[in-house]
Amino acid sequence: MRLDKWLWAARFYKTRQLANEAIENGRVKIDGARVKPAREVKPGDRLELRVGESDWTLTVRVLSMQRGPAPQARTLYEEDADSRVRRERAQAEHRLVTNPAAAIKGRPTKRDRRQIHRFTGE
Repeated sequence: MRLDKWLWAARFYKTRQLANEAIENGRVKIDGARVKPAREVKPGDRLELRVGESDWTLTVRVLSMQRGPAPQARTLYEEDADSRVRRERAQAEHRLVTNPAAAIKGRPTKRDRRQIHRFTGE
């Protein structure tokens, strides 16, 4: 089975095209080596992949030709314990850190503009 198709079936990427791009950009490795999207994947292969901000280290357990529901997709692989701990710790840290730019939406209001002018002295 092709690697890009398996990543799509295991629900790591929404489309096969996104899986292809991730593989070609070096975000997916099998046994520590960069691979091509058409690489055959088999049970027992060890994958290292980066999805967004998350790093995953997992072992392929089952091959599936179809994309199924999420609970079924989780049975296709087994994540390493240390990978799970690192990923959960990173998610917890990400939740604690707030991005100040996230609260800013669009143009400043009249009140915001007045505060900006008071602060900058214009």
